[in-house]
Amino acid sequence: MLPLHHSRRVFTTLFLLSFALLLAAQENFPAEVPDTLTRQTIPEVVVTANRHGFLQLETPEAIGSLGSVTIQKYQLRSAPEALLLAPGVFVQKTNHGGGSPFLRGLTGNQTLQLVDGIRLSNAVVRYGPNQYFNTIDLFSIGRVEVLRGGGSVQYGSDAIGGTIQSFSHEVETSEQPKWGSTLLTRFMTHGMEQTANGRVNYSGKKMAITAGATWRNFGDLVGGDSTGRQSPTGYREFDFDLKGKILLTESASLTMAYQRVNQSGVPVYHKVALENYAVNEMDPQLRNLAYIRLNKEHRAGILKSSAYTVSFQHNEEGRNLRKNGSSTLRVENDKVRTLAFSAEAFTSNDKAWSASNGVEIYNDRVSSSRSDQDLKTGTALSKRGLYPDGATMTSLALFSLHTLELPSWVVNAGTRFNTYVNKVEDVNLGTTTLTPSALVGNLGLLRKLGESSNLFASLSSGFRAPNIDDLGTLGIVDFRYETPNFNLKPEHSLQYQIGYKLQNHRLKGEFYLYRNELYDLIVRQKVPGDTLEGYPVYQKENVERAFVQGAETAWSLELNKIWKVSGTLTYTYGQNITRDEPMRRIPPLFGRLALDGQWERLWLNLEWQAAGKQSRLAAGDIDDNRIPKGGTPGWNIVNLCARYALQLFTFDLSLQNLFNADYRYHGSGVNGYGRSAILSVIFKI
Repeated sequence: MLPLHHSRRVFTTLFLLSFALLLAAQENFPAEVPDTLTRQTIPEVVVTANRHGFLQLETPEAIGSLGSVTIQKYQLRSAPEALLLAPGVFVQKTNHGGGSPFLRGLTGNQTLQLVDGIRLSNAVVRYGPNQYFNTIDLFSIGRVEVLRGGGSVQYGSDAIGGTIQSFSHEVETSEQPKWGSTLLTRFMTHGMEQTANGRVNYSGKKMAITAGATWRNFGDLVGGDSTGRQSPTGYREFDFDLKGKILLTESASLTMAYQRVNQSGVPVYHKVALENYAVNEMDPQLRNLAYIRLNKEHRAGILKSSAYTVSFQHNEEGRNLRKNGSSTLRVENDKVRTLAFSAEAFTSNDKAWSASNGVEIYNDRVSSSRSDQDLKTGTALSKRGLYPDGATMTSLALFSLHTLELPSWVVNAGTRFNTYVNKVEDVNLGTTTLTPSALVGNLGLLRKLGESSNLFASLSSGFRAPNIDDLGTLGIVDFRYETPNFNLKPEHSLQYQIGYKLQNHRLKGEFYLYRNELYDLIVRQKVPGDTLEGYPVYQKENVERAFVQGAETAWSLELNKIWKVSGTLTYTYGQNITRDEPMRRIPPLFGRLALDGQWERLWLNLEWQAAGKQSRLAAGDIDDNRIPKGGTPGWNIVNLCARYALQLFTFDLSLQNLFNADYRYHGSGVNGYGRSAILSVIFKI
């Protein structure tokens, strides 16, 4: 095992050697000469960048996707951890029941999260790392798309760093009735996981349906080397999802879906280990989503299709907190009810031009409560919750996205106007109404360099409207006490990037350089000399300007019919101009190298993951007890995965962290997995 302080240097050297090999391979296997010994490459179609299907190779954006088969083969534990396979994505874990993806140095309410085109991000998504993407059942995911550096024009507020969209399993009709089902069981050593998942599918001539249920019990996370068991970190989970499609006519279909995720007893480990808490947990951590979508094909000139979606979403986060030696248990509960409607029309002249135009309306209503319970006397005292109870946030948006496809060029351009009405009623603070608005646009120009590669440049503006978390937070958050500010305005960003994409029979690669200018950032400002309940007092203000810039690359080469080598590398640099210091929680240099072997029934994968030391720390990082003094050490780990498939059974085996290294993703509250094994058995009929 290499020393941690050498990981960045060694990883960079080996990756550059691999990069040179890939470039040499490109010359040996040009795109125009097909090779019958290689596996066929299916052109990847992505949706998130344009709101309708478009070839990834010809999209002037940094976007990639992961499928459910890939996620299962690597036996990734949760939806956030699945994103570790996506190029350019860094995942911080405050606790084992969380997981916050960083896109181009940003996370939390500065990255947008969607489920089937519907916003998961709501009015109380907070700044910094959060747990919301973990409220998606991993086994309900058909695929995930990650759009790095964009999304505000397509989907609205929060997409300053990028957009992550989870798609549920597709349901399609068939000429003849078909039934299918799968049963999965998964176990991890040290009692770290026991999972059972079942799914039933049916398709007929007029309708199709899929239903799944997941039970999960996570034990305490066991780290590498001397870390050992990190207690408490385990929790329980039960999920259910249902999706159906009905053909109303030859040109119209109705899709209905329901998802429920319920996680209970989710501890916040570093609070117990470092901040004198006897109990600090989220219970429950719950999400419900129901929607109905009407899709209709048209034959009316340039109008080709339209879609109408009505959705209901309920998110609930309960928190139980008790300090050591105290008999008072604080019980907090926040609920967000979201109603939404969207209508979208897809138009095209059947030649070079196509467009998506539409309207979106979202309404969030927040319910927040707190009860201080005396465990000795059994009495309870009701107090103000973290947010003003009954606060609402309403969004109205109009968008127009256009694509022009020419023989050698692709041009993307779009604009969105978004306006908000935030209403906060508070007993102590009075009634406040805030009406921010934003107008954003994007432009991408792609030059085709033959059939297998292209070069592009893009410019996009983004925004994040102040939400209820910004306006109405009152109470303890992490290691501080927050008071509200009702005079906030939207954050803004301007990102420009250049990129290169290549995809031929054996070689697939991409390379991006970008810079994101950030304006009017809403940040927590410490109130000098003021403390409440032993915590320093902070308030949010639009006072800072910053930038993030970096480079991302990902390559894969099929050596022959069996073996494939792949790798990614991401460098991020963030600077707070106002404070003349690094931006908070900027990920270090990180990446992976992997060697895959695929036979008729057997798949093998040897993977090396690595991250450099992050010692560029903001003042807030230095004060953060999750970050070691002097910064987070660099690390490298080796994993081995295997899959063996029979007619009815599939066996997945993963050996994690073979050398039992002690490591932590920068900014996390828990260390990573130590040496361990995961076994899944899948029965399919």
